[in-house]
Amino acid sequence: MKTKQLSRRDYLRLLGAGAGLAASGLPDMSQIVSAQTAQSSASAPPPESAEARADRERRMRWWHEAKFGMFIHWGLYSVLGRHEWVMEMEGLPATEYAQLAKRFTPKPNAAREWARLARRAGQKYMVMTTKHHEGFCNFDTKTTNFCAPKQGPGRDLVREYVEAARAEGLRVGFYYSLMDWHHPDGARCATDEAARQRFVEYIHTHIRELLTNYGRVDVLWYDVAWPLDAKGWESERMNRMVFQLQPDIIVNNRNKLPGDFSTPEQRIEAAEAGRAWESCMTMNDSWGYQRADDDWKTPKQIVRNLITCAHDGGNYLLNIGPKPDGSVPPESVSILNTVGQWMDKNGQSIYETDICQPRRSRNGSFTRRGNTLYFHVHFWPGGDGLAFAGLQTKVKSARLLATGKPVAFEQDTYRVRFTGLPQRAPDDPITTLVVECESEPKQDELFVRRRERGSV
Repeated sequence: MKTKQLSRRDYLRLLGAGAGLAASGLPDMSQIVSAQTAQSSASAPPPESAEARADRERRMRWWHEAKFGMFIHWGLYSVLGRHEWVMEMEGLPATEYAQLAKRFTPKPNAAREWARLARRAGQKYMVMTTKHHEGFCNFDTKTTNFCAPKQGPGRDLVREYVEAARAEGLRVGFYYSLMDWHHPDGARCATDEAARQRFVEYIHTHIRELLTNYGRVDVLWYDVAWPLDAKGWESERMNRMVFQLQPDIIVNNRNKLPGDFSTPEQRIEAAEAGRAWESCMTMNDSWGYQRADDDWKTPKQIVRNLITCAHDGGNYLLNIGPKPDGSVPPESVSILNTVGQWMDKNGQSIYETDICQPRRSRNGSFTRRGNTLYFHVHFWPGGDGLAFAGLQTKVKSARLLATGKPVAFEQDTYRVRFTGLPQRAPDDPITTLVVECESEPKQDELFVRRRERGSV
């Protein structure tokens, strides 16, 4: 499809006219998603049939078991190394920004490094940006020359990614941004019906290509739906096509339909009961490569986030932002390798776990599988100083997960206390105790307060 280039300045004027967003600074991705949610006028979806629920459970079974995935943000913004929103944040004209496509020349099969890193980290699936907001397609498409095979890379980067993920036994996910800063109809579609029809067909064609040309795809991860609503995007038709092409796929909720799972961003927030969710987060403060961003999360923070997601029945999608050549920043590699070493010993406390009710401890946090409670100790006291209150079932045994060594314990009406612990934590960055219970572990968080200090 041939399109007339739109200057970045004209595009920003259209953005302000079409979006209706406050002009108090350019929003980040989470702000735009929040604004879309608040502005949506779509009525609540009809009740789901038993057949549809059963099909969703079938399609999502692997995902619920996996718990941990890798997000990859990689595109022309990686060349500049100033964050994935650099085109908008710095007001770069579309014609100027498009020249980066010639400078984007990654090394062959860079995705193999990502997939091997994901497997070492204990991640079970990957989700890669096939097209971000900048409009550059990392895949082969008939719709535009603004794509990897026809620009600097000279090849299909999505195909390399798919082959790399499959080689490591990982599930394959495609991120796709509906918003497009490069296409001239990407903003005009809000107020021009002819532009909307052209642009929607352009977007639907991309999704059809992605779900036709690469074999089985496990996840479709839509992003920012600005400036249209579900009706404007023809999202019902879009999703029908998706499931016709990929009957086993799962889709998220960012094309203005509920989809199969919710997507809290840069925060951990469980969805309503019965609703699947996945928290996506960065390792520093940037999704795309940002050479100056040194605000790295520690491996301990990453592990704690993963535990928190698993506790409430969610998944954790953790991002890397490869450099323009495709190599992963060494800080990301180091963090993920450390997380992977922990997962090698503690993975059973994360994978295939159930929603866990106990949550109150100043020393640690909990996950659960059946009647087994995993007590993840963040702050190791050693000796006889480890306990938690209010457990409403009897403990049968306890042991260290990393070593299998039994742990002595005492249990009374108020608490379970673990004794004779080594002074130094047996595992790093978090030590996990396996607490076998007679029945599903439940905790009364106010039990001690009521019994000792009266009702509240």
